[in-house]
Amino acid sequence: MIILLSCTVQGCEKKSLYVPEDTKFEKNIIAMDTYMTLTAYGEEAEQGLEQAADRIQEIEQVFSVTDETSEIYQINHRTAQEMEVSEECAKVLEQALEISTQTGGAFDVTMYPVVREWGFTTGKYRVPGEEEIQELLSKTGYEKLSLNHRTLTLQEGMEIDFGGIAKGYTGDEAVAALKKAGVEHAIVNLGGNIQALGDRPDGTAWNVGIRDPIQSEEMFGTLQVSNQAVVTSGAYERYFEENGVVYGHIMNPDTGRPADNGILSVTVIGDKGIICDALSTAFFVLGLEGTTEYWQTYGGCEIILVTEEKQVYVTEGIQDKFQLTGDYGEVICIKKE
Repeated sequence: MIILLSCTVQGCEKKSLYVPEDTKFEKNIIAMDTYMTLTAYGEEAEQGLEQAADRIQEIEQVFSVTDETSEIYQINHRTAQEMEVSEECAKVLEQALEISTQTGGAFDVTMYPVVREWGFTTGKYRVPGEEEIQELLSKTGYEKLSLNHRTLTLQEGMEIDFGGIAKGYTGDEAVAALKKAGVEHAIVNLGGNIQALGDRPDGTAWNVGIRDPIQSEEMFGTLQVSNQAVVTSGAYERYFEENGVVYGHIMNPDTGRPADNGILSVTVIGDKGIICDALSTAFFVLGLEGTTEYWQTYGGCEIILVTEEKQVYVTEGIQDKFQLTGDYGEVICIKKE
């Protein structure tokens, strides 16, 4: 996903309403295996960016599955089924379990053993046999996990991974750090996760470009946002090919295989990055029909969904804020029934 930091023609003609453009500061860091760009404006921007970057590093040290000093690593290498977790870990896990329940398990933090055997965490890609997949699935299932305040209970052999929700939470926390420092205008780019704080310095909305799932170096549309998170998930982010078949990294918890239901990418827009992050993964698994059903039932977000037939579906709340720029057909609006 790419941020279009250049303003529109109309925006360029307007004089700054709040903060001069020359107070722009930018910080680039690498965390969570992602190149991240944090941009802020104002007198407090430079200090705010330092504090936001520090917060990102703190969160990575909690949720990394490979860092032997992280809390998640300790959970996955526990010697007992029950253990106390930090308040931060419990907070994220509680949100994950809520979304798992709402989506019927389409989002599931216990899929780590399956994802690892497919090679998406190690780079040693392979297609497991059906018998092996069923054995792995016996060690997954969010419903087998229990959280009582800060007491986590996991069955033997089960492991968790917050890869589908941690970056969304990180975006929320980075923005919170910027706000605490007094920053009012900022954009946080965590790879496929975008978090906007306020508007642009001239009072116009931020323009966010959505990556084309077919021509991944291009964009297929732009979206205007203010004070919102924008999270995109797609198999093009990480995949491998074997015997002419392409396997994406987003797993279907029911089958233990990459999700394959005619969806190329899903973008979720909402107030909280942690929710948008988890839902973008769940919607990719649920497909068009399941995603529409969820949205009709729970709402709470807006969605841009691209199918293999190059159809673009957009929920009615952002229809007038989204502009199609790629080689796709007309935009189909999903309306509340």
